[in-house]
Amino acid sequence: MKRIHETKLIHSQTTLLTKALVATVLSVEDHGVVWDVLGTAISTAAKYGIHELIEECLLGYPGLIWQPGEGLYLFLAAIKHRQVKVYNLFYQMTRHVVFAGTNTFGEDNALHLAGRKASPHSLSTVTGAALQMQRELQWFKEVEKYVEPSYKEALNAQMKTPRMVFTDEHMDLVDKGEKWMKDTASSSMVVAALIVTVAFAAIFTAPGGNKDDGTPYFLRDSTFMLFAISDALALFASVTSVLTFLSMLTSRFAEEDFLYALPKRITIGLVSLFISIAAIMVTFCAAMVLVLRKELAWIAVPVGLVACVPVTFFVMLQFPLLVELVMSTYQLINFISLSLFITKQFQYVLKI
Repeated sequence: MKRIHETKLIHSQTTLLTKALVATVLSVEDHGVVWDVLGTAISTAAKYGIHELIEECLLGYPGLIWQPGEGLYLFLAAIKHRQVKVYNLFYQMTRHVVFAGTNTFGEDNALHLAGRKASPHSLSTVTGAALQMQRELQWFKEVEKYVEPSYKEALNAQMKTPRMVFTDEHMDLVDKGEKWMKDTASSSMVVAALIVTVAFAAIFTAPGGNKDDGTPYFLRDSTFMLFAISDALALFASVTSVLTFLSMLTSRFAEEDFLYALPKRITIGLVSLFISIAAIMVTFCAAMVLVLRKELAWIAVPVGLVACVPVTFFVMLQFPLLVELVMSTYQLINFISLSLFITKQFQYVLKI
């Protein structure tokens, strides 16, 4: 809590300092100084995603929206460097006027730039080549929603459409994503298949043995019911996991599959695998308690605690990946839409 408080305090102080510096530059009343100082500042801010600085500068001097940086207008620079918040800010502030200046060097329009492969630094913020490919597809499709329809089939200097540029730039990422997905699915499927085998055999070798008619001796025992239910859950979850990972191995691994289909399958597979591991641990604990409780009544607590170790270990290793899969697949578009809604208020402040 103290660290969060210090971070918020630094951010608040930085905001006040930024406002003071911008006001000082504007008080000079020299357009050349404003363009040199603030223009350079917002060009760097657009590259690194510092939308607060851009917002403050444009509120004081709206004309800076046309400041070129690296041969691109700021809006196009935000697209090139995958800065979502800066992109939303510019889009809402300018009411689409920024697309009037999309004829940049190389004749790439905004969608061509979105189709270019992101820098290694931007890609490194996402785990795994498959999720990196997904993020690139999401960004391309998000920009595609707001460009003029003619831009989607426009040709650049190399006579390529934005989609052709995207395909050419991301061929190696598709191959790496396919390999990452197959390796993950193969290793996870081996574990799930082992659980299927164990869970299937466990129900036919009931702890305590069976009567002459085949009925388990502990059939009326609540602990035995826990054993049976958890074993069935482990079996069904592991079979689901095996089938899901098998469908991934036989997938065509096209570009569009990395957007929803493949991440959704690996998410289902990992969740099912986690459920099956947890259930098989419960099955083992219930069986051990049934067998040993008459001689060692205290065995339930230590066995239960020890059984939590592999489940916890699996969660520690795989849960971050699962969270990133869910957030990347289902939350990014919602985040962009929310950001667009929030930044819409600025169109009432700036009349560009």
